[in-house]
Amino acid sequence: MKKQFGETVEGYNIPVLNEREIRASAGLLFLATFMSLMIIIFKENFVPIKYVITVFMIDFIIRVFINPKYSPTLILGRLIVSRQNPEYVGAAQKKFAWVIGVILSATMFLLMVVINSYSIITGLICLICLIFLFFESAFGICLGCLFYGWFYKEKAQYCPGEICDVKAKHEIQKITFSQILIVLALIVFTVVIGYLFNDYFRVVPQDLFKIIKG
Repeated sequence: MKKQFGETVEGYNIPVLNEREIRASAGLLFLATFMSLMIIIFKENFVPIKYVITVFMIDFIIRVFINPKYSPTLILGRLIVSRQNPEYVGAAQKKFAWVIGVILSATMFLLMVVINSYSIITGLICLICLIFLFFESAFGICLGCLFYGWFYKEKAQYCPGEICDVKAKHEIQKITFSQILIVLALIVFTVVIGYLFNDYFRVVPQDLFKIIKG
């Protein structure tokens, strides 16, 4: 008998997972990966990222090959969002996305932990992981799940935000031309500020209490 991936929930005809705890887990992994990357950039210290990569890989291996309910970061995510009502999503497309995570993390583990190297390859993989984690945690968009339909004929079910179902946008979701202009104006404003005040912004801040005293 084939082992079921995901949970059986009344009212759903396929195994599902709780999207809220998945997003919380993605947020934790994003924070750890981003902080490790900053330590590399500013301190040239690769030790934290090696720990993060190892934990990342083990966590995703547990999700895919054992059971998501035993994933340490998903357990932490469940604790964090335990007071929120579950948001169920199809387990099949999540498994596919996590297989991608296993491949990326295993590649990083081989290159950075085993071979102890860095290159444009590890840099790109790290960036891809950060993008995937950020979109999942911030927007609830599973980028890996979007590729599910390319490899499987059956349509993904119970996607976050019901994005699998084609439907007309609600009025509150529509974006007007004036709103687009506002975003563009902010971009132009930021560029102008950078051009006019870049030298001022580059001045190192001073201790506030020293400024007051002196």
